[in-house]
Amino acid sequence: MWVSCNVKVRDCLASTSVTLKRCLKLGVTMAKSKFEYVRDFETDDTCLPHCWVVVRLDGRNFHRFSEKHNFAKPNDIRALHLMTKCAQTVMEELEDIVIAYGQSDEYSFVFKRKSNWFKRRASKFMTHVASQFASSYVFYWRDYFEDQPLLYPPGFDGRVVVYPNNQTLKDYLSWRQADCHINNLYNTVFWALVQQSGLTPAQAQGRLQGTLAADKNEILYSEFNINYNNEPLLYRKGTVLIWQKVDEVTTKEVKLPAEMEGKKMAVTRTRTKPVPLHCDIIGDAFWKEHSEILDEDS
Repeated sequence: MWVSCNVKVRDCLASTSVTLKRCLKLGVTMAKSKFEYVRDFETDDTCLPHCWVVVRLDGRNFHRFSEKHNFAKPNDIRALHLMTKCAQTVMEELEDIVIAYGQSDEYSFVFKRKSNWFKRRASKFMTHVASQFASSYVFYWRDYFEDQPLLYPPGFDGRVVVYPNNQTLKDYLSWRQADCHINNLYNTVFWALVQQSGLTPAQAQGRLQGTLAADKNEILYSEFNINYNNEPLLYRKGTVLIWQKVDEVTTKEVKLPAEMEGKKMAVTRTRTKPVPLHCDIIGDAFWKEHSEILDEDS
């Protein structure tokens, strides 16, 4: 009886397999509904292969957000550290990111040239980075703004840009760091005029209209005794995140066979983490020191 049953099951499976092969050979469409045609309206947003994929996030209406939450001017170090924490969280979740650069309320994430993450769909790159970053901003807010409640959730918009070779990627990151320098120099002078000279924002803006970098440096030095070159690198250069090996010391309880209670011992473990650097990335020195970033086989 048991043998007969097994034979019937085997014959049934064989028959099903033959039928399936026959359907596939004839091109028969299976398991589809009449509504599935709507998938034809989806656009193909696959990023070009063998190119660097960059996702840049910008804070939405962060001028208003910073005012409502009493950010220090011209730079709030808490807000900058919070941005970096969020960027680190994104990199740890999406390990195909090889480098990130951030300043003010923006961050750029660079994915490997050979990354096949979500079949290189631009919408997947952008939405995953943006959602992870925004949720981390809310999640870690209290760690950096203990006395300031979050009045409303922040928003971030994103864009995906594809760069074909190493030089264009380096030029992109250089452009963002140059933008950091230009904006920070202006903001440093602007807020010095407002906070220390008593000018209104409109008056300070009028004072700086048409001035060059040398003029702004002169105003800072002659009127406020500020040497811009001595300002923190975090403000002048922004933040670069790269993967580095870091030793982490944790406490672990170890029990010996002859002991009833365990002893707490320090255990050192080495892991790779996104580490923040505040340095120049426009020149060649950074790229020579960290040549593995642009190495396609890294």
